[in-house]
Amino acid sequence: MIGLGGFYPPSILIMAMTEFSAALNQVATERGIPVESVLESIKMALLTAYKKDRKETSGEDIEIEGYTAELNADTGEVKILLEGKDITPSGFGRIAAQTAKQVILQKIRETEKEVVASEFRAKVGTIVIGTVFRMDNGVVVMDLGKNRTQGIMPQGEQIQTESYRLNQKLKVLVKDIRQIPGRGTEIIVSRSDPQFVAKLFEQEVPEIAASTVIIEAIAREAGSRTKIAVSSKDDKVDPVGSCVGQKGVRVQSIIAELFGEKIDIVPFSIITEKFIAASLAPAKVTDVELDKKETRAIVTVPEDQQSLAIGKDGQNARLANKLTKWKIDIKGGTGSLDATGLTAVDGPDAKSKVVGIWDAEIKKTSDKVKKAKEEKAESEQSEISETGEDDSVEPIEEKSEEITSSDNAE
Repeated sequence: MIGLGGFYPPSILIMAMTEFSAALNQVATERGIPVESVLESIKMALLTAYKKDRKETSGEDIEIEGYTAELNADTGEVKILLEGKDITPSGFGRIAAQTAKQVILQKIRETEKEVVASEFRAKVGTIVIGTVFRMDNGVVVMDLGKNRTQGIMPQGEQIQTESYRLNQKLKVLVKDIRQIPGRGTEIIVSRSDPQFVAKLFEQEVPEIAASTVIIEAIAREAGSRTKIAVSSKDDKVDPVGSCVGQKGVRVQSIIAELFGEKIDIVPFSIITEKFIAASLAPAKVTDVELDKKETRAIVTVPEDQQSLAIGKDGQNARLANKLTKWKIDIKGGTGSLDATGLTAVDGPDAKSKVVGIWDAEIKKTSDKVKKAKEEKAESEQSEISETGEDDSVEPIEEKSEEITSSDNAE
C-alpha cells in the first residue's frame, strides 16, 4: 500500500491511518477550512507530482486532464488512475510526497484566503477594528485579526487630515472585496466613505440600531465636516436629540473617533422647503422659494447670517446641496422675520431676531408680508394714476445681495 510518505508495512498501517486522519483534521481546524477542501488540494498536488515524476523518470511530458487521483481520507492510501485503471508507479511515494508538500501548502493558503474573503463578503458595509500593519507608497495595510487577514486602505479611502502609525488601532468600514489579477482577493477598507459615519452612528445610537430613528441622507467632506439628516418613526422620539445624546455624549464619541471632524445633525422633512432650510444649519433661514423644473432653491437669510449659510469656501452650502440634492442659491436681505413671526423687521438697524428652522408659521407670515407689500405698491400706483402723475417714475426697491453656491463643487 502506498501512502503520502511512501510504502507502509502492515505493522504500522494502523498507526499511519491514525496519524493521517489526525493530521488532516488538525490542518483543517487550524486553518479554518473544510476537510474536503484540503483533500481536493492534496489530490491536485498528487497529480502535479505524478506529472513531474513521469517527466524525470521516462522523459514523458503528459497532460494531467485525463488522470485522476484517489485519496482515502481514513487510511491515506493514494492511487493514480487513468480511465479507471490503477497506474500508480512503484516509486511514487517519497519523491512525490515532497513535491506535493509545496503545492499542498500553496493550495491551502489560497483556500484559506478564499474562506476569509467569503466571510468578509458578509461584512461588507459594516465596521471592523483593525491594526495598522504597514504603509506602502501611501497605501495603508491593516491587520483585521482573522488569521492575520489583511485589509487595504488606498489613498482615496483615507482621511487626508489623519496621520497613521504602525500598530495603531482604528475602526474602518469594510467597503468592498475585489479580485486583483496577480494578487488574488483584496479586502478594501475605508475611513472617508460617508457610510462610515452612518455606521458609527448606528453603533453609538440604540434608536438607530433599532430602526426607530432613520438616517435619511448624509453628505460628507471627510476630515472636515459631515451633515446628516435624521427622522423618527415614533413621534415621542426626537431624532436629533437621540443622535446628540445627553450632554452631547453620543455625538462627541463619534467626533473623537473621527479626530475632530465637525458633524451637523438636522431633522429630515418630506416638505422640501423645510428640509432645505434645515440643511443650512447652523444658519437661520427666513424664506425658501423652489424652482422645481430646475431643481433649484432660492433661500433668503438675514445679512448677518449670509456668510454662515455659505460657510468657509462655500462648504456649508455645498454640503446642503449634496444632502438635499437641490441646487441652492443663498440670498441675503436687509430684513427678516422677528422671533414671534408676526411682523417684518426692516432696515440695517433693526433688531436681528430670526427663526432657526423653516416651518408653516414662518411661511404663512412671510406670505402675509409679501402680500402687504404688493397691496401697498398697487395702492400707490393707483394713486399715481388717479392724480395723473408720470407713469415713468420708478419705485425705490429694497437692495439685496445674492450669492450663488457652486453647483458643481465636490
